[in-house]
Amino acid sequence: MARGDGRLSHDLLPGERGPQDACGVFGVYGPQEEVAKLAYFGLYALQHRGQESAGIAASDGKKILVFKDMGLVSQVFDEGALEALQGHIAVGHTRYSTTGASTWANAQPTLGPTAHGTVALGHNGNLTNTQELIDLLIEREGYPKRVDLKGGKCTDTAIVTALLGSDEFDTLAETALELLPHLKGAYSFVFMDEHALYAARDPHGVRPLVLGALPSGGWVVASEIPALDIVGAVFEREVEPGEFLTIDADGVHSERFAKADPHGCIFEYVYLARPDTSIAGRSIQAARLEMGRTLAREHPVEADMVIPVPESGTPAAVGYAQASGIPFAQGLTKNAYVGRTFIQPSQTLRQLGIRLKLNPLREVIAGKRIIVVDDTIVRGNTQHAIIAMLREAGATEVHVRISAPPVQWPCFYGIDFPTRDELASVGKSVEELRQQIGADSLGHISLEGMVAATQQAEDRLCTACFTGQYPMDTPVDARHLLMTQVAK
Repeated sequence: MARGDGRLSHDLLPGERGPQDACGVFGVYGPQEEVAKLAYFGLYALQHRGQESAGIAASDGKKILVFKDMGLVSQVFDEGALEALQGHIAVGHTRYSTTGASTWANAQPTLGPTAHGTVALGHNGNLTNTQELIDLLIEREGYPKRVDLKGGKCTDTAIVTALLGSDEFDTLAETALELLPHLKGAYSFVFMDEHALYAARDPHGVRPLVLGALPSGGWVVASEIPALDIVGAVFEREVEPGEFLTIDADGVHSERFAKADPHGCIFEYVYLARPDTSIAGRSIQAARLEMGRTLAREHPVEADMVIPVPESGTPAAVGYAQASGIPFAQGLTKNAYVGRTFIQPSQTLRQLGIRLKLNPLREVIAGKRIIVVDDTIVRGNTQHAIIAMLREAGATEVHVRISAPPVQWPCFYGIDFPTRDELASVGKSVEELRQQIGADSLGHISLEGMVAATQQAEDRLCTACFTGQYPMDTPVDARHLLMTQVAK
């Protein structure tokens, strides 16, 4: 997968899809600002959270216009598109699909009518009770004009947008406060009508959401702090789990729709979030460095150098080198200009596979015992290809260290892992997995070591993809599958 912050991760082999990111959301209220351009740059900072589509909606107080398309932020927008999005409120979104197909119709922000105007909504996360919400739409007898429910053509975001169209309340804020307690799963919402910007974070705070202040007196809400930095906003605080914000001419107004029960996604610390952000007061870069140090203590090995799988493995590799005293080196160089390719490689190129995006520095590797640090093993094909490439370049030993425990379970809260049957660690011992990828040794960080690196209490984190212990409801249609897999 091509990462918008320059990182390369598990999508290093043609057709080899790794854990796909959640989406990125951005909202700005700024009467003195060119809000569409602020949203554009904010989405640039969040490109790593989704690369399938991007969109921006803007309001001038009378009407909302939206522009969205498939592709990266830089591919979707040009100067003309941004100039057309005039106003003082904007909502932006960059998407990876976890529910609904990867099509233009499912790109966000979604638009819908309300009793008093229009709503434009961006969603980061995944709801687990969509059937209940569809039933609620049907019960309110307004669904045909609000959302297409036929043939599975709707997303959880489209359903929420339709439900926000209720005419039972005087304001969109009142409608949202009534609706939010009905939602289950993970959600960080940023949405707007013609007059105000709104934000909400689920009671578990699974996905990050932050609030920042602009020097001009405006306000910004975004998935991560770097999106505030890039537009010159000062970080104020995180949006609390179970909190609803209204931002308008009177400033920021906070209301609570549910008691906070924090279970932040630990995979944000391992892989998803940018290294230059913080979550729950913990620097992501610092957490990943500590994961590497812990790996060195838990799985020491004699070697000549430590190298990362760039770029997602770099902080942990630095930490491993620091704790072990083994020199850190860049043993793999990346092609920063390779994004998603829709050109299928020939059989010859397919056999070369990973070389499209990574190539070894032979003069660094030849004759050396190498420790390779990466964040996760998904199917194992990528690690197998990297190890083969390093041996071909002359490495005498290749030891693999992973800064997360084995991924064993699916995520229902916004990360699209492969199916459980495709996960390399399921049903295999560490020794069997070592043999599969062709390493001389293999070590994963312990769950306890990973949690400690976050400086969060384990009961305030969601570790379900590693433990199978889900902190909230899973989708009804997944429960039988999970029970079947546990029985195996």
